[in-house]
Amino acid sequence: MNIRSILIANRGEIAVRIIRAAKALGLRTVQVYSDADKDSLAVRMADEAIAIGPPVAAKSYLNIDAIMNAARQAKVEAIHPGYGFLSESADFADAVAADKMIFVGPSGDSIRLLGDKISARQVAEKAGVPTVPGSDGRVDNLDSARQIVTQIGYPVMIKAAAGGGGRGIRIASTLEEFERYFPQASAEAASAFGDGSLYIEKMIESARHVEVQILGDGENFVHCFERECSMQRRRQKVWEEAPAFCLPESVRIALCDRAVALARQVKYKGAGTVEFLYDQKTQEFYFIEVNTRIQVEHTITEEITGIDLVQEMIRIAGGAKLSIKQNDLKAEGHAIECRINAEDPAKEFMPWPGLVDKLEIPEGDGIRFDTLLYPGYSIPPFYDSLLGKLIVWGTDRSDCLVRLQRALQDFKISGVPTTIPLHIALANDEDVSKGEFDTKFLEKWLATKFTVASNQNEEVA
Repeated sequence: MNIRSILIANRGEIAVRIIRAAKALGLRTVQVYSDADKDSLAVRMADEAIAIGPPVAAKSYLNIDAIMNAARQAKVEAIHPGYGFLSESADFADAVAADKMIFVGPSGDSIRLLGDKISARQVAEKAGVPTVPGSDGRVDNLDSARQIVTQIGYPVMIKAAAGGGGRGIRIASTLEEFERYFPQASAEAASAFGDGSLYIEKMIESARHVEVQILGDGENFVHCFERECSMQRRRQKVWEEAPAFCLPESVRIALCDRAVALARQVKYKGAGTVEFLYDQKTQEFYFIEVNTRIQVEHTITEEITGIDLVQEMIRIAGGAKLSIKQNDLKAEGHAIECRINAEDPAKEFMPWPGLVDKLEIPEGDGIRFDTLLYPGYSIPPFYDSLLGKLIVWGTDRSDCLVRLQRALQDFKISGVPTTIPLHIALANDEDVSKGEFDTKFLEKWLATKFTVASNQNEEVA
C-alpha cells in the first residue's frame, strides 16, 4: 500500500473512527478543524492538526481550497472525506487527484455518475437491478410531470435528482398535492444541492429500507451483506440493524447479487452502499440510490462480518487488491446501531449544544460506542447533532435486543438532553421486538406511543 500519511477532511465521530483505523495501519494522521473544533477528540488524537477556517462549514469543512492547502502543508499522500460534507463531491475528488494525492473513495467520474439519481438509475437498469416505476430522466416542467403520474398512479414521490439525506422530497397522493409540491421540491433541491432538477417515482407502500454494503478494487467486487434501515424520522435514519431480518433468504441472495452486479457495471473502487426499497406485500425490491462513501451505519456490518471497512477502503485506495473473496464472507449474529443525538425528544427533537459534564459508557461483550465525546467536551452549535453510535452485537436478534436494553439503561450522558430515552422506549416496544415495522412506523409511533423519560431534564440540570 503506497499510503504513509492521511488527512481526515471531516469532523466528529467519523473523524475519530478514521484516525483509529489509520493508526491501526501504521499511518501518520492529520486532522483538519474549524475554530469551533479546536478542542475536539479528533484533534487530540491525530498526530497533527491544522486549522482551516471559522465554524461555518462553508468556510471550513466545505472549503476545498482550505483543505487542499492543509494537505499540501502536511505533505500527506491521501485524504479521507468521511461521510457528509465533501464526501460525495466529485469536484473535491478531482482536486485531490489533480494534486497527485489519493482520494479515499471512488473517482470523481464515478461519483458524478452514481451521485446523480437519474444516471444511477440508468446504470442500475443496465446491470439488471429492478427500479421503481417512474420518470426515465429529469422532469423539467409540470406538464410533463402530470403525464408521468397519470401513467404510474398515486401516491408518488417527487425527488431531487442530486443530493440525498431526505432533502427535496415530497409525497403526493392527489393531483392537487402534486401540483402544489412540485415547485416546492424543486426550490428546496436548488437551495440544498445547487440543482433544482427533479424526477418522479411510484411510492411503495409498506416499504422496508434495505441497503447492501459493497467493496470493490475496480476489478474484484464483493458484498458484505445487507442492513435494515427502516426506522426513520423525517427520512433520517435513527436505528439500523444487520442483517435485514425482514428478507426471505431467496430475496436476500438476489438483492445482494444485484448490488454486486451494479458495482461491476461501473468498475467500482472503494466502499459504497447500494440502497433499496423492499415491498413486504409483493416481496419485490427496487433500487433507490448508491452512496459513494462510508455510511454512518457501517459499524453493524463490521460487527457481523469482522471486517474493518474503513481500513479496507484505505488499503484499496492505496492500490491494494481486494483481499476478501465472496465465499469467505460469513454473517454471524445480529447487530443494532442506535444513533445518539444531542436533541430533546420532548421539544420536537430540538438540537441542544452544550457542555457534557458526565459520561458513563456501557461496557460488556458485544457493546461498542463510536463517539466524539469526552467528559468536559462542549458540543458546538454549528454542526449535525450526532454525538455517537451505540452498537450492540448478539448471537441472534433476540439476544441483541436484550443486550441493547441493558446497555441503554447503563448509558448516561448529562449536561445536554439526548435521544437515549427514545432508544430505550424502542428497544422495549413489542412491535419493534417482533420486527413489525416499515419506513412509516417511527413517526406514527412517536405520535401515539412515545413519552419522554421523566428523568431526562433532571439529568440536564
